[in-house]
Amino acid sequence: MKKKGIILGLLALLLTGCTVVRIDTTSIDNTVDVVLSKDNKLYNRVGIGYKYYVPRGVTYIDSSETNDRLYSNGVYYYLYLDEVSYYYKTSLEYEEDSSKYYSHKLSNDEAIGYLEITEQKDKQYLVEFVYNYAKIEALVPKEEINDVVLNASYILSTIKYNHNIIKLSLGDDFLKTKEEKYDEFSSKQETDNFLRYEEDKD
Repeated sequence: MKKKGIILGLLALLLTGCTVVRIDTTSIDNTVDVVLSKDNKLYNRVGIGYKYYVPRGVTYIDSSETNDRLYSNGVYYYLYLDEVSYYYKTSLEYEEDSSKYYSHKLSNDEAIGYLEITEQKDKQYLVEFVYNYAKIEALVPKEEINDVVLNASYILSTIKYNHNIIKLSLGDDFLKTKEEKYDEFSSKQETDNFLRYEEDKD
């Protein structure tokens, strides 16, 4: 009886065990494929109409409307969230370019995008990562490319948009104020008592 219980327990553990997926950070293809295939629901950064996850080691610096600036290990990440394209479900056209250091079109269910890395004159590499109606750009030394791609993959794959807030912000009536003429120097009523008082005093 005890043997059956142990066997059933081990069988249950075996069937319900966790799956560990190893990310090979030396391969850009593997990094992107593994991270983008996950259904990440994490978030620790919330903006107006969106939220996303900032990975450990990456620091959020500031925002300007739908542009966020992040920093990690000497590299600045510039994140742009294209809420207009999200709202209108604009399709993305991209053709891979073999003349680039890296050029690859990405597609995962409804989200599409591309990762393009271009070598610059000063031995720096421009990483342009577009996915999920957002774009991350970073100018990095060659040895930082894989870390930047890993961090950008996490950020872009976890972006969630709030459709109702975006709809409101894109509406014609958003931030429209009711105009009212206001003159602080004009009096609401005739008040000439002070002048009469002065005249009577004289």
